[in-house]
Amino acid sequence: MKDSPLRVGVLAVQGDFEAHRRMLASLGAEAPEVRTPEQLDGLNGLVIPGGESTTISKGMARDGLDDAIAALHGAGRPIFGSCAGMIVSDRKHLGLGDYLCRRNAFGRQLASFEQDLRIKGLGDEPLRAVFIRAPWVETHSAAVDVLAEVDGHPVAVRQGGLLAVAFHSELTDDSRLHAYFMAMCSTSARTSSASRAGVRGRGAGGLATSGGSE
Repeated sequence: MKDSPLRVGVLAVQGDFEAHRRMLASLGAEAPEVRTPEQLDGLNGLVIPGGESTTISKGMARDGLDDAIAALHGAGRPIFGSCAGMIVSDRKHLGLGDYLCRRNAFGRQLASFEQDLRIKGLGDEPLRAVFIRAPWVETHSAAVDVLAEVDGHPVAVRQGGLLAVAFHSELTDDSRLHAYFMAMCSTSARTSSASRAGVRGRGAGGLATSGGSE
């Protein structure tokens, strides 16, 4: 029996969400737009795209998405924050990762640039990263795994089910980072399914035991 495709939502409050949707779809995922807490139901993961971090934060708060996304992450669903998504995932905002970002760390729009990065977990071939008014991670705890740096500043990190990058990988034709995130979602989905099966098994045993004791 063929497995159902992963459902990886893309937050569509503001920003370049459509490019992420195309990249995920090209890898075989369902990639619905997310604008309300109800649209988080049934997702295997969520992408928070680049854009303007203040606008995204205000939109999430207005629509009740901030608490809902935190709850989704708390339930074990992976989150991928890109550029502004990295900022709003830090401990000052949604609190999904134990790090703090510096906004516009490389400069404003005119200071945008591209650079080849070797990212831990993606093999030896560099990934072309597009930096547009990009942040970097200013401080982080030991729980945060740094996957890539530029000039000594972390620009790609992972902490458990959170993957966060300072750049726009969706603006290139290299889909390895999205594939990496989808693998995180697949692992989470398998773990969740196994846990539910275990609970059902214990529940059935518990009912039988309970019936005998009565």
